[in-house]
Amino acid sequence: MPPVRPLASPLARPTRRAFAALSPLFLAACVANRRPEPVEAAYPGPHISAEYLAMYGERPDELHPLPATDLSEVDPQFLRRIVSYPTREQPGTIVVDTDNRYLYLVQEGGKAIRYGIGVGKQGMSWRGRATVARKAQWPRWTPTAAMIAREPERNRPWAAGMAGGLDNPLGARALYLYQGNRDTMYRIHGTSEPWSIGKSVSSGCIRMFNQDIIDLYGRVPTGTAVLVLNRGTLQPGSEIDEMPPPDDDYEFGRI
Repeated sequence: MPPVRPLASPLARPTRRAFAALSPLFLAACVANRRPEPVEAAYPGPHISAEYLAMYGERPDELHPLPATDLSEVDPQFLRRIVSYPTREQPGTIVVDTDNRYLYLVQEGGKAIRYGIGVGKQGMSWRGRATVARKAQWPRWTPTAAMIAREPERNRPWAAGMAGGLDNPLGARALYLYQGNRDTMYRIHGTSEPWSIGKSVSSGCIRMFNQDIIDLYGRVPTGTAVLVLNRGTLQPGSEIDEMPPPDDDYEFGRI
């Protein structure tokens, strides 16, 4: 384990109740060239180590400076770490385990970098293989017509699209999943609600801590293979289904 470096005392962060009182859009990003290495260690336990505080700390040099993630309401098992992960998938493959709320980036030697995820309604509705065909920093978001009709006060102001930034619901980065030339409309993206990582949430696809999606973004090129496991029905290397298109009520609209 790398030596512990002293950190400045973190500023107080909003509680989950405070987040709920605010708009569900919030948060931002990090600096790719400051990406910390994942921790290879035992379960971090109830007290978050200095390594993790640094890993999820502020990223002031980002285009939209990212505040430190509040880890007080996060189960430590969903923090980024290196784990044993025997699989037939090739190193560099992304494996998304929606049942257990983990995303694995397969490494050499039976290892993987494991990230915690939150899985939205759309994320629970599909399984299969895809490819990262596009990547975006501070991605733009546009609500669908169905979203505007359902919540006009909230969504109509963004009918022409919301630029990337601290209020954008896609967070700091997004990976766009395609099957062949078809955009599946599914994304792996950041989130403004760190307490939702490790949980089944009401909307969206595969969400990650902003610091984690930035880390993953920096490690995978376009063309990366993605395998999504769902409801315990698939194992790495098994037969898979094609991803169905999302419905008109899809949370993240046209992105």
